[in-house]
Amino acid sequence: MNLWGRLLRLAGWSVDITAPRRDKCVICVAPHTSNWDFILGLAAYRSLGRKANFLMKEFWFFFPLKYLLTSLGGIPVSRKGSGGLTRHIVDMFGSRGYMNLAVTPEGTRSARSQWRTGFLHIALDAHVPVQLGVIDYKRKRVVIRDEFTPTGDVDADLRQVKAYYSRWKEAARYPDKFIF
Repeated sequence: MNLWGRLLRLAGWSVDITAPRRDKCVICVAPHTSNWDFILGLAAYRSLGRKANFLMKEFWFFFPLKYLLTSLGGIPVSRKGSGGLTRHIVDMFGSRGYMNLAVTPEGTRSARSQWRTGFLHIALDAHVPVQLGVIDYKRKRVVIRDEFTPTGDVDADLRQVKAYYSRWKEAARYPDKFIF
């Protein structure tokens, strides 16, 4: 067991990641109600020897923090951009041999019923599966068991993903902030 696994175990957490190891995939993580979601998800994935990328506001990529975030897999996102983020991420999938991109479709830790669909567009255009991940605070475990392949019907795909997560409301650190 590596350091990441030891830290999780010391904190009383377990890892239930049985989805296949992929060189390329999008990891959808919900519910997202706490900053701890990032740390726990990162530790769980790293405990298995896997690396994941994540999107973070460019604001956080300042010296010296940018070196740490980049080494952990961070990809800075400019809020001033012209809307080409999805295409940029798809191009990254095409140019890299390994990329597991973790995203939170809610886009915020606050209650939000309208989820972002960029992760579905990215997975479809990059021809990669979406693995469905949960940070389960109730049982203190990180779960990634299931995969979803987008069909291209974004509304239907999002309904299916939300239906999957509907059974995980009580897993959120703050269940009242999770709306599906």
